[in-house]
Amino acid sequence: MTENVAFVLGADLAGQPVAQSLRLCNRHGLIAGATGTGKTVTLQRLAEAFSDAGVAVFAADVKGDLCGLGASGNPQGKIAERIASMPWLQHQPQGYPVTLWDVNGESGHPLRTTLSELGPLLLGNLLELSDSQQAALYATFKVADREGLLLLDLKDLKALLNHLAAHPEMLGEDKPLFTGASGQALLRRLATLEQQGVEALFGEPALQLEDILRTEADGRGRIHLLDASRLVHEAPKVYATFLLWLLAELFEQLPERGDADKPLLALFFDEAHLLFADTPKVLQERLQQVVRLIRSKGVGVFFVTQSPADLPDEVLAQLGLRIQHGLRAFTAKEQKSLRAVADGFRPNPAFDTLAVLTELGIGEALVGTLEDKGTPAMVQRVAIAPPQSRIGPLSEAERAQLVRQSPQAGRYDRAIDRESAYELLLARAAQTSTAPPAKPAEAGDSLTEMAGGMLGSLASQALKTAVRQVANQVGRELVRGLLGSLLGGKRR
Repeated sequence: MTENVAFVLGADLAGQPVAQSLRLCNRHGLIAGATGTGKTVTLQRLAEAFSDAGVAVFAADVKGDLCGLGASGNPQGKIAERIASMPWLQHQPQGYPVTLWDVNGESGHPLRTTLSELGPLLLGNLLELSDSQQAALYATFKVADREGLLLLDLKDLKALLNHLAAHPEMLGEDKPLFTGASGQALLRRLATLEQQGVEALFGEPALQLEDILRTEADGRGRIHLLDASRLVHEAPKVYATFLLWLLAELFEQLPERGDADKPLLALFFDEAHLLFADTPKVLQERLQQVVRLIRSKGVGVFFVTQSPADLPDEVLAQLGLRIQHGLRAFTAKEQKSLRAVADGFRPNPAFDTLAVLTELGIGEALVGTLEDKGTPAMVQRVAIAPPQSRIGPLSEAERAQLVRQSPQAGRYDRAIDRESAYELLLARAAQTSTAPPAKPAEAGDSLTEMAGGMLGSLASQALKTAVRQVANQVGRELVRGLLGSLLGGKRR
């Protein structure tokens, strides 16, 4: 199927097809529009087009109805009329090869990564740490790396934090960074994660990238859907952190491909504003760099959100495909934003872009593609072509059947708890049990003693300086790619 050099998005005002070249799809894209304007169906259409071209797809299913990709469509009513209005459209109702994933393993294969792979930078963002708490986390990961202690799940990290409280000498030169307050705060933040019910995200077997990059025997790319219908509402920070980790892993592990005839993988990030909301400046900068550089590795990133204003200007400037569904403007601020959206397209003398933005019906969009030379084409008003798969969710029985028939069936379904930091530290404690018992590290006793000598003004200033130095190193020492872990974040 590599002979398909472009995929069709829909029809313009003259009824002619509007297409995007596959070789330019690693220039990323945007699907935006108000609620109910057809963003999900457009995403579905694009996912099908990539699959037909042999490109793997990974998408977040935020509303729970994108899984209809796995079943054949049954076009009726207005959908059938739109198909009939596009006689050149090769529309054949069919289901696509779909793998379902779910962090909790309830509606798909369990989706996991390890804390060692996540690294302290992304974990700190997930836990929303202060500078001093982030410094303590860096120090903890450094000890884990030096001592050969795998941090696979939350109990591993909690065990190491408690061990460092009782044995601060293990911190070495980083001892000033691990204070009583920061150590206890880390334990409290980890407890909050457990209360949110997302501890299942951390552990093994962790997701292997090769499992989401394989193509089918018939040449189609497999479509991987993360059920985020609960996650994005109950734990949005976890949702965003996982997607950032996935992007970082792809950037780190994939080789350079240069200019290829099509992408290797298309990523669709729904509720894309969550990727940039309340994230540290250094993380935002790295994310923007990765988005710019990862296209040379054959990855196209497509952001799905209500308004382009949800994304930083640095990211918007890198987007090659723009699909803008209808927007509504009731306030002066919204009208100003509307004008900014219109100005982001190359004008078309056939219509007023600003006026059309508020006139678009369901399933219609303003589309800006790239010409063959990579320059923006004139904006077109497009009736999006209907997908060939089902519009709407699968039944529970259909979802269960997809999981049973998946190539990943049995590979990820059962958790593995191999020897890691928790077990190793437990064994060390057993070996020293005959020694005089140490005072329990409760209420921050041992940690407070560590910090006790630093309460003077000079020592306090030295601690703040050390914390700032560690924070500054975030921008200089990312050894796992631009978004990777600082210390001990390698795959084991």
